[in-house]
Amino acid sequence: MEKKTLKVEGMTCGHCKSAVTNALTELEGVKNVTVHLETGTVDVEVDESKVSESEMCEAIEEQGYDVKA
Repeated sequence: MEKKTLKVEGMTCGHCKSAVTNALTELEGVKNVTVHLETGTVDVEVDESKVSESEMCEAIEEQGYDVKA
């Protein structure tokens, strides 16, 4: 498992946190998700042989948030 940190813009509340967490945990290969509203970051523990960073970004963007590199 590898740990990634994604910068996500537009998260402001508990609903945002839930939406991002649920979108990521539905992906095969994602183990743990921790959303930090105060810093606008998401820590993800992931098996990169099963899911790519671009797939994770796409899942977050489908929820209406912007992922920055």
